[in-house]
Amino acid sequence: MRKFMFLCFYLFLNISGAKELTLDECIDKTLKNHPDIKKAALSVFEKKSSVDIAKADYLPQINVSAQYNPIDTFTMPRNSQFDTIEDDSWRVNAALNQKIYDFGKTTSTIKAYKKDENIANLSLDDAKALLVYQVKNYYNLALLKTKETEVREKDLQTKEELYKQAKALVKQGLKTEADATSILSELHIAQDNLAIAKSDFYKTLTTLSLYIGEKIDVDTQLKETTETKNENIMNVDLLLKDILAKNFSLKSSQEEIQRDNLFYEATKSEHFGSVDAIASYTHQDSLNEYDESMVGVSITIPIYSGGRVSAQTQQAHIAKEISREAYNSQKLLIQEEVENLVLDLQRYKYTIEAKEALINSSEATREIVEARYKEGLSTYIEVLDALSTHLFAKLGLLEAKFDINNIINRLDYLQGQIQ
Repeated sequence: MRKFMFLCFYLFLNISGAKELTLDECIDKTLKNHPDIKKAALSVFEKKSSVDIAKADYLPQINVSAQYNPIDTFTMPRNSQFDTIEDDSWRVNAALNQKIYDFGKTTSTIKAYKKDENIANLSLDDAKALLVYQVKNYYNLALLKTKETEVREKDLQTKEELYKQAKALVKQGLKTEADATSILSELHIAQDNLAIAKSDFYKTLTTLSLYIGEKIDVDTQLKETTETKNENIMNVDLLLKDILAKNFSLKSSQEEIQRDNLFYEATKSEHFGSVDAIASYTHQDSLNEYDESMVGVSITIPIYSGGRVSAQTQQAHIAKEISREAYNSQKLLIQEEVENLVLDLQRYKYTIEAKEALINSSEATREIVEARYKEGLSTYIEVLDALSTHLFAKLGLLEAKFDINNIINRLDYLQGQIQ
């Protein structure tokens, strides 16, 4: 009695001391540690730097240069002849260039790079949403494998008891040795299936550990999530409208269309050139020492560039059209996926009802067949068939619920949900 109480107390301590891991914790740790998020965040900073680079064209450009020649040859006219003198020389120059007007090229370029920054931010949000979707699926898969392991363990226990009964009935002469051997074979298959389920569970935990950036112990208790169903999830029109408005990929494609249009406008502006204010100061020390200064306005108009500007404009126009068609194509793919997911979700409603009915009926059948088997009124084949039907009904219900969760998670991702 004391040993039994000590064992119960030990098991209670192990269960109560087991670490609990929730889905929200997995999501938070993944978003903090996963390299895809860090890479996407760095891309945002990179695009922001491109905006700063483009803005620099608004500001004055100041350059300073210096030159020193230890030997310099100077030519001096004297009596209708030229004499040469060698001496050192040096000069210092400071030049300022301020863009006045470039027909909107700089403005369009800056706006285009801001769109690039927006695209990078949307890509970061999409990377977060995708990781959340993947973590949810792996977490649900771990829960599925946990429940599958429990079902497999109960199935193994049932077959172990059935095998003991079969051996006892063989001794009593009510069953043949073939009955016991066949049930033993099913017992070994059940052991193998249990080992496979445990192995799949360990693999899922390993993958989930890589996502969150820390090891998950095998005895960690996974808390089952409560299902929150969207009211619009069965209304395809409302759901599709919501997804088309919130999907990060579509938002990014829309930004790409606007960006490429701005680049197109900037490229067209190159045909007209630019107007710049220029100023310079030079100090020259050669044979004579003097200062030189200049202030003025420079107008640059490209007359002929070998077709380069025209080709760049055409290229920018094509890129704009490609972005628009890419958006339309992506929109069609999302519409197709959403409609198929909703159809699958509607179909699983009947699958769940069928599996639950099959579990109830197979449970009653199993109890009757096992009772008849003990009395020698049923064969081992009938018993094993009843057990298999009951087992597959339970596993089918678990898999159906898992598939439903995956569909809901996918719809959440398409709606741009990060949590």
